[in-house]
Amino acid sequence: MFLRSIVLCANLAAISIFAPGQTLSQAAKSATTTTKKAWTPKRTPDGHPDLEGVWTNNSLTPLERPKGLGAKEFYNEAELAAAQKKEAERLARNEEEGRPTEPGTADDVHYDFSEYGLDRAQQKIAWNRRTSLIVGPEGTIPPQTAEARKRIAEARARERGHEFDGPENRPLGARCLARANVGPPLQQAGYNNNFQIVQGAGYVVLETEMIHDARVIPIGGRPHLPSNIRQWYGDSIGRWEGDTLIIDTTNFTDQTPFAGAKNLHVIERLTRVDADTILYQFTVEDPGMWTKPWSGEMPVSKVKGLMYEYACHEANYPLANTLRGARVAEQDATQKTGSNK
Repeated sequence: MFLRSIVLCANLAAISIFAPGQTLSQAAKSATTTTKKAWTPKRTPDGHPDLEGVWTNNSLTPLERPKGLGAKEFYNEAELAAAQKKEAERLARNEEEGRPTEPGTADDVHYDFSEYGLDRAQQKIAWNRRTSLIVGPEGTIPPQTAEARKRIAEARARERGHEFDGPENRPLGARCLARANVGPPLQQAGYNNNFQIVQGAGYVVLETEMIHDARVIPIGGRPHLPSNIRQWYGDSIGRWEGDTLIIDTTNFTDQTPFAGAKNLHVIERLTRVDADTILYQFTVEDPGMWTKPWSGEMPVSKVKGLMYEYACHEANYPLANTLRGARVAEQDATQKTGSNK
């Protein structure tokens, strides 16, 4: 009954999102065009803009621009409306037929997302007219340097043939340890795209619903950790620049969020542009990884309600089954080799 209630609430939310005659929301306009009317944010006791609440970066906008769009950075209003209509129709078919994906794809063997309220269109979508989150005429991550390509190729060569030796050889996401969408920068995932911001004296906390990692970000004063201390999500420190929260993150490992990056540096900018929208902007650089820095932006939307548990380790059968399957395959290979002697 509780699960049905969640799905019902998600369906009602989806209906409100795709109401007839819907055009680009004021929130999306605020994030993609110049705001004409000044908006004054509510303030925290220490005088800074109030960013608290639960937000979503649930979006259909890909990180990189699809091939064929060239330098086109924005869809027009008619193209956006068509995308919204198509997404509503896809959700309706999904709920009617119980099939979230096209047959034969990897996701098709997962589970029925809509049954559990996990279909992306059952949540609030932060619509915008961008063709990619990455800004600029290219709209893609820059090419890797020759040094990075060599380093990554060597790492893959060392791993080849050992991918299933044990849990340590599996990706961090498969082990429920870290997810690239947590960032920084924040990236959308297939579901659980909500995150919560909590502000206090001298700190801002940003917790993601997907895997429930929280960044506790000190504001002002503290330098970064020594360079020999590396963390999956880096070391984040913050400061206010007018009404914009700036988060500066260094000290990543080379495992996440961009495997192979040795000296990743991420700058995030969060600016509340109206009651329901934060403009989230980011710049990523690593001179040893990419030929130049790259930047992106997206509007994130306020959502009502709480975040829900993401129990990744519970019933994480794929990890155990993957390793079990590898052992069976090894045994079969050994038996086959023996029988051929």
